Amino acid sequence: QVQLVESGGGLVRPGGSLRLSCAASGSGEFEILAMAYYRQVPGKQRELVAHITIRGQTYHSDSVKGRFTISRDNTKNTVYLQMDRLKPEDTAVYYCNADVLHSAPAIQTTYWGQGTQVTVSS
Repeated sequence: QVQLVESGGGLVRPGGSLRLSCAASGSGEFEILAMAYYRQVPGKQRELVAHITIRGQTYHSDSVKGRFTISRDNTKNTVYLQMDRLKPEDTAVYYCNADVLHSAPAIQTTYWGQGTQVTVSS
């Protein structure tokens, strides 16, 4: 089993910045293949915000490209989402996601964090 613990959400004014963190930990041998952040607002589907592979290849959705940056520290099994020039429409619960390959048995599993609220408001 792998646990994802998120931190860094909060209230910020439009144009401000926040940095989200998500740390993975667990028992047994495992490798985190990729990590991502999704977000969700009430009444809407959860949407992919940004994604990063173990090799550092990144994807950012069009709505956040140029404002958000995803990065990861493989030595700490941690992913970061730097969010700059925040807009009210970025308000959502942000969820961390990890695709994990366990060693014994060799099973790939997806895990989710508990979510952290980001509110952009004046």
